[in-house]
Amino acid sequence: MSEKLRVGIIGATGMVGQRFIKILADHPWFEIALVAASAHSAGKTYEDAVKGRWKMEGDVPEQVKGMVLHDAAKVDEIAPQVDFIFSAIKLDKADTRKLEEAYAKAETPVVSNNSAHRWTPDVPMVIPEVNPDHTDVIKYQRERLGTTRGFIAVKPNCSIQSYTPALSAWRQFEPTQVIATTYQAISGAGKTFKDWPEMEGNVIPYIAGEEAKSEGEPLKIWGHVDDEKKAIVPAEDTVITSQCIRIPVLYGHTAAAFVNFRQHPSKQDLIDALESYTGEPQRLGLPSAPKQFIRYMTEDDRPQVRLDVNFEHGMGVSIGRLREDKIFDWKFVGLSHNTARGAAGGAVECAELLKAQGYITAK
Repeated sequence: MSEKLRVGIIGATGMVGQRFIKILADHPWFEIALVAASAHSAGKTYEDAVKGRWKMEGDVPEQVKGMVLHDAAKVDEIAPQVDFIFSAIKLDKADTRKLEEAYAKAETPVVSNNSAHRWTPDVPMVIPEVNPDHTDVIKYQRERLGTTRGFIAVKPNCSIQSYTPALSAWRQFEPTQVIATTYQAISGAGKTFKDWPEMEGNVIPYIAGEEAKSEGEPLKIWGHVDDEKKAIVPAEDTVITSQCIRIPVLYGHTAAAFVNFRQHPSKQDLIDALESYTGEPQRLGLPSAPKQFIRYMTEDDRPQVRLDVNFEHGMGVSIGRLREDKIFDWKFVGLSHNTARGAAGGAVECAELLKAQGYITAK
């Protein structure tokens, strides 16, 4: 092994796990040391376990083909072999919380793609460009868990990435009310058209649990670390309501959003705020950080999934169609890549931030 940090991926055979494999195959800071999945897959080589269900572009990376999968539940076996883990396991929320805490208590930091710990008060839910300071809460989480290096950090829901970055750039104008309707790709459900053919030519106006996440998670992201409560306290100055719809595209979540502001920004004020918005990942030069986090597109028919989803290798957010509204102050359309920025890529950038801040180190 090199001097790179040793990474374990639990839930490595699912769609998000596969995206982790692709992103980390040639990462400058992290090296895949171990892959794990369910007990059913344990003992198989990675190549055999994903045969017929590899969903990424290109082939399985050579360095993981022959890796033998571990049972993700065997924390004592896995923890000593890695410096930290990415979690993409598919369990119910209670079991996910229990397993991720077991890794943290085994002094192995967890960067999770799962939703189970997003509302644990002392677990930071991070978009690195927006709320990097929320990692300050880790000291209180370690105090609760009784650890010195173990902790859990999570990335937020994939769908909110298509509108929350724009609203974050506009926090100075005090957004008070937001309507956000998201049009979500099938890969967000871990599917392709091959294994979900009924989605072709179809729209499903319901995605379980998504609307609550869309309405609540931005508020935690905009909240603050309360040292007295030893927790992140969500913001209360914005009300969000949403509808979440599944549409027949493979990658890319689109949002149509309406927003009222306490202040009265002009269109140019809003565009300037988007285009100048930058954060710690750009300042630190993190490997996964897009040079431009948010771009504003002036064409009437942009952003489009087919043309724009891979902006900045899927780590950038595209905003367009900003215009005044008859009921709300302004309305706009946003687009983000749901498995890059919205899932594995966002988690990798979060881990890079945590390494840069000194929270993730070699054992």
